[in-house]
Amino acid sequence: MKKRKNGDRLASWAFLTPTLVFLGITALLPLLYSLYLSFFRMKLNLPNQTPQFVGFENYARMLTDQLLHTSTWNTILFAVISVALETVLGLMVAMVICSDKRWARIVTSIFMIPMIMAPVAVGTLWRMMLDSSTGVINYLLSFLGIPSISWLSNPTTAMIAVMLVNVWQLTPWVTVICAAGLKALPSECLQAGLVDGATSGQIFWHIVLPLIRPVLVVVLMIRFIDAFKVFDTVYVMTNGGPGSATEMLPNYIYKQGLRYFDAGYAAAMAIVFVLVMTLCTLFFLRWRKREEAKL
Repeated sequence: MKKRKNGDRLASWAFLTPTLVFLGITALLPLLYSLYLSFFRMKLNLPNQTPQFVGFENYARMLTDQLLHTSTWNTILFAVISVALETVLGLMVAMVICSDKRWARIVTSIFMIPMIMAPVAVGTLWRMMLDSSTGVINYLLSFLGIPSISWLSNPTTAMIAVMLVNVWQLTPWVTVICAAGLKALPSECLQAGLVDGATSGQIFWHIVLPLIRPVLVVVLMIRFIDAFKVFDTVYVMTNGGPGSATEMLPNYIYKQGLRYFDAGYAAAMAIVFVLVMTLCTLFFLRWRKREEAKL
């Protein structure tokens, strides 16, 4: 038995080693280099420049960078509202299409189309549709007597627009995960609730929701972290404008590194971003563990 366990352990490491080596080269080494770079002042547009060691100056600079604070608030607002809407709508739609019937499979396939579209294509499509003069959205609203709206040139409507586009694209993903969780629920609990005379609302709040809560925590974790990384769609639709109304953290880090060529400051922001996302992930994992313990 001992030899067999050692053999299984060696086999496991043999299969894991290529993946660990690949992740070490593609993820760990760039991260360590970014950490090293964050302690230096380095301009990418000066190729012969010697990086100057500045210690924690790049990190201290973040405390007084007002545009960074604005982009952080925008990202938090975007993530919280869009993920909340996606979770609620996704769960509602999942309960409707959670069936093995043919119509449910067809509706699910159609509903997944936004999810499989490239973010750049989605951003371009919606930028054209939301155009204040030639967009189809304003054209349809004109039939209701609503005047033309400058969706992407007004700070308030621009943020609403990018949120709704994100909800439109990724609600299907939440729906698919929630539908899988609903199908995995034990039917005995639902049947017991029906036998006891529980209403549909009582069954949902007291049986379905507690049982599916660990799945919802995973959905929230993945979507919340992914929402903080939003870049493609917002970059194509508004590029952070008008002004800084839709400036998100990834877009701001990108601009600092590849537009203003301030590699050290961009690396410092990226390191802090990774640390915050790691803490958020740990929080969600502990939350999921508590929910599973309750079950």
